[in-house]
Amino acid sequence: MAQKQLHPTVERFKSYVKKNPSVLKEVRSGKKSMQQLYEEWYLLEDDEQDVRDQKSDSSETTTENKQDWINQVMGTVKNMDVNQVQGYITNMSQALGAIQGVLSQFQGGATSSKSSTKSNSIAQKPNPFAFKKD
Repeated sequence: MAQKQLHPTVERFKSYVKKNPSVLKEVRSGKKSMQQLYEEWYLLEDDEQDVRDQKSDSSETTTENKQDWINQVMGTVKNMDVNQVQGYITNMSQALGAIQGVLSQFQGGATSSKSSTKSNSIAQKPNPFAFKKD
């Protein structure tokens, strides 16, 4: 009698069941049917296959992207004018110094006003030991 060939996915499922006997225990205990397990396995197998394909594609593209990025940076560095970069750095340093000066003026004004209000509040407090007649 000639044996009928099974679909390749069914063959893979059979090998999966042989490797994982806990699957058969679930079927025998009545928790799930063989059809439900096959459907779950089939969906998970497709997802795993997609993930494997995506990982291989992404690893190829990331190495290409890294090479492109390195080549682009090196090209930019080669085309730089050192004197022009030094001028940009000087201008940025002066701008930061100006911003720091403005901030210190605001902080300095706030601290002096705080100290003056503290001295006024101390002078305005009444003497706690002053006795008054009833």
